Order: sequence, then C-alpha cells, then structure tokens
Amino acid sequence: MIKAIESFQTGKGTKLATFAARCIENEILMHLRSLKKTRKDVSLHDPIGTDKEGNEITLIDILGTEADDIVDRVQLKIEKSKIYKNLDILDDREKDVVIGRFGLEHGGDERTQREIAKELGISRSYVSRIEKRALMKLYHEFYKAKR
Repeated sequence: MIKAIESFQTGKGTKLATFAARCIENEILMHLRSLKKTRKDVSLHDPIGTDKEGNEITLIDILGTEADDIVDRVQLKIEKSKIYKNLDILDDREKDVVIGRFGLEHGGDERTQREIAKELGISRSYVSRIEKRALMKLYHEFYKAKR
C-alpha cells in the first residue's frame, strides 16, 4: 500500500484506490512467482514450449500419451454407433479426428494419432488435445441424454 501511495501520480486520470489495488495485486503475484521459483514446484499445466504449429505444449501433453492411452482413459466405453449419431455436436476438426481414431468411415480402420496428425498437417500432441476435447463433448452429450 505504501509503495502504491508513493508512486501514485494524480495527473494520470486514475483513482488512488484503483491504482493501489493494481499495485497490491502485482506485489502478490510477484511474491507468488518468487515462491514458485524457490520451491521448484512444477505444475502439469505449466507451458514447456510450443509445437511446430506454435501451439503451446504443457507437461501433461507429453506425459503418458501413448497413442491408445488417452482413448482408453477418456473413451468411457462409448459405442461407435452412439459416437456416429452425435458427431453433429463436434466442429469439423474434432469430427475428422474422432472419425479417424475410431474408424467410423465406411469400412474404415482405426488410425493412430500420428497418422491423423500427418494427414491433417498438425502435431500429434495437438491431435491428442482435439481428441480429448471431442470425447469430453460426446461424454457430456451422452450424460445429458441419460438424465
């Protein structure tokens, strides 16, 4: 608060209370960041870089992402026919990924995330994120239908 009062300038058109609130918030954030650095805490959702398309990659994206691992965890035993009936709730890219992963084309084979990534010209980790998002949408749609 003292730092805010000392650095406040009346001619800038900002109220002291607003300026002080921002200063206090900044100080708290700076303190939390410094604690994080000293304790070496790491979150699975912290960014660790970007893929070739410029999409942010987090630690959780690269840990435990065997090609079929995510489908096994998130699939939630949804039958292919139920997925096919509800594809209209997905956007085009989500549809492409789900159709490819589950082999929903006529006589289609299930494809790996790498194969779909190559076909769509995106990274495998991005396909994984799209797949997880699409499966969660489908799961929520089925959950609503059961209520």
